[in-house]
Amino acid sequence: MTADQPGSVRNVVLVGHSGSGKTTLVEALALATGAVNRAGRVEDGGSLSDYDEIEHRQQRSVQLSLVPVEWAGIKINLLDTPGYADFVGELRAGLRAADAALFVVSAADGVDGATRMVWEECAAVGMPRALVITHLESARAGFEEMVQTCQAAFGGDDPDAVLPLYLPLRGTAGADGHAPVTGLIGLLTERIFDYASGERKETAPAEELLPRIAEARNRLIEGIIAESEDETLMDRYLGGAEIDMKTLVEDLEKAVARGTFHPVLAAAPAAEGARHGLGTIELLELVTGGFPTPMEREAPAVTTPEGTRRPALTCDPDGPLAAEVVKTSSDPYVGRISLVRVFSGTLRPDETVHVSGHGLEDRGHEDHDVDERVGALSAPFGKQQRTLAQAIAGDLACVAKLNHAETGDTLSAKDEPLLMAPWEMPDPLLPVAIQAHSKPDEDKLSQGLARLVAEDPTMRLEQNQDTHQVVLWCLGEAHRDVALERLRTRYGVQVDTVPHKVSLRETFGAPAPGRGRHVKQSGGHGQYAICEILVEPLPGGSGIEFVDKVVGGAVPRQFIPSVEKGVRAQAARGVAAGYPLVDVRVTLLDGKAHSVDSSDAAFQTAGALALREAAAEVPIHLLEPVAEVRVLVSDEYVGPVMSDLSGRRGRVLGTEQSGGGLTLIRAEVPEIEIGRYAIDLRSLSHGTGRFSRDYARHEPMPPQLAERIREQATAAA
Repeated sequence: MTADQPGSVRNVVLVGHSGSGKTTLVEALALATGAVNRAGRVEDGGSLSDYDEIEHRQQRSVQLSLVPVEWAGIKINLLDTPGYADFVGELRAGLRAADAALFVVSAADGVDGATRMVWEECAAVGMPRALVITHLESARAGFEEMVQTCQAAFGGDDPDAVLPLYLPLRGTAGADGHAPVTGLIGLLTERIFDYASGERKETAPAEELLPRIAEARNRLIEGIIAESEDETLMDRYLGGAEIDMKTLVEDLEKAVARGTFHPVLAAAPAAEGARHGLGTIELLELVTGGFPTPMEREAPAVTTPEGTRRPALTCDPDGPLAAEVVKTSSDPYVGRISLVRVFSGTLRPDETVHVSGHGLEDRGHEDHDVDERVGALSAPFGKQQRTLAQAIAGDLACVAKLNHAETGDTLSAKDEPLLMAPWEMPDPLLPVAIQAHSKPDEDKLSQGLARLVAEDPTMRLEQNQDTHQVVLWCLGEAHRDVALERLRTRYGVQVDTVPHKVSLRETFGAPAPGRGRHVKQSGGHGQYAICEILVEPLPGGSGIEFVDKVVGGAVPRQFIPSVEKGVRAQAARGVAAGYPLVDVRVTLLDGKAHSVDSSDAAFQTAGALALREAAAEVPIHLLEPVAEVRVLVSDEYVGPVMSDLSGRRGRVLGTEQSGGGLTLIRAEVPEIEIGRYAIDLRSLSHGTGRFSRDYARHEPMPPQLAERIREQATAAA
């Protein structure tokens, strides 16, 4: 399945909520094209279902998977994406690699809010889309009702832009009163495609079906003509002229490729022992005839690694090499495998390319600007890898042993390096604090985490200097579970999760004097240092200010920096609950020294003692970090979200309309209250809410909560 020209490639991403049947549909298409046999096996003995072991255990997709098939001389790269919200990073990678999207909708479950949001994202960039309705075997399933739901969800101001090309044909009702779907009615051809025998058979429709066909067919033709570039076509049609089938099909395919018309189809897996699943042939015909070639889609903008703009890319196998890593994974035998979309030029094995990286330093990813040798090229099929001689512009391929390249990096010619504009990645907002389970795990932890984060740009690794915790930032609980399981099974690192700590601070509630006396004489060289200080609270964000007001040389000049060093060291350790002290002015007023026994170490100790004594005289406030939170949510959930934020001690600063039925809520919320907000918001908004957070400042914690934290700190000590 090596493509020899861009026009013979179709890149299609399957989108839909978890359980809608995307993976089952991919398997049905692979069976219909002969890529697998009726037992689901390929010629070399592999299986299409041989994916990640985690997917087998969880019974759901957790990563982007590529399945290349061939139909009518066209190579179709099917990109199966996870439907669960925690793996939206895999979905966005699939959207980046594809030229068209196939939205899979379950007739039993309907359309969820997250799928609507992805549809809007595709619409914003003009990506062609079609819909496939699955699970028609469900007793609750109704195709016509589901089409109306899709029109309401995706049609916008023009519901006739979402219309079925085929209608399901049901057989005899069973004992439960539910009639199974046995075939499809082609509205343009006015023919029946019967799948009851397990093979597709074409027949003429029965007389009683003609009125139903005529009504749906007329609406479909009007919808196609409305999108036609021939402005006279509608007048001719309304005037009673017969529009020939060839014109209708051509206009349909053009409208689909432009992304202005979205056909609806139906599909079901093949029955036991059957070759063709319901609707698979019709779907393959739409993909090969109606979806755009890579040459019809605009490539991402490119610059040099230094930022100089370069001419727009064209999908030309003879053009400059420009490819992008859309996914990175590890194989225990092969090592790192990079799934690459080639936008321009031709990628060949064993050649040296330039790797340019965007450098997501805040997520643990470094800049890449190196030359690297490409390993073998292959096309995946389950766990099997089929060798490719090359990957031309428009195609997808797996590249072995790119040791530096990570997801989002650009591969280009070493003498003409390029950098592609990155795609949007969701921010990981669920913190997971981890620690090694044992000493052997501790030795392997750093390397395992680095490899894990290199594979997944939606994950961020943080070494928190304040709390001394290793924090893995994820998109949700399922994302976290998969990451920890991969650490254990793939990299042999067992970790334990521990409660996540926020970076608290301490400050003085009132001015207080302090006296530090460090005098010891135990034979030989003694220690002698006395200092007197005054500690005063300062406004938030002031840090620690040290002022010298010693007169008369009571503290020799050379030891004043020692006092400051001791004060700052004690402030870093805290004076009440073990959190850093901030926002105070420490003034050195007086002290005493000894000509022999005074030393730098003695005055450091005296400075620390003075600060602790001052803290014992006044209330010490705990300061908690406050985040500025921006929540984008559907208008219908604004009330519950604002109420929830208030319940988290948040202050709502305002709201503003964002268009498309969305509202942006701005609030300030203590960080200790939003550790699980990524999960809670998803539940509260039925998967449609998104939020971002930025540190705003530290401010005093409520006394009762501060007291509880002090008690916990005392008990731990």
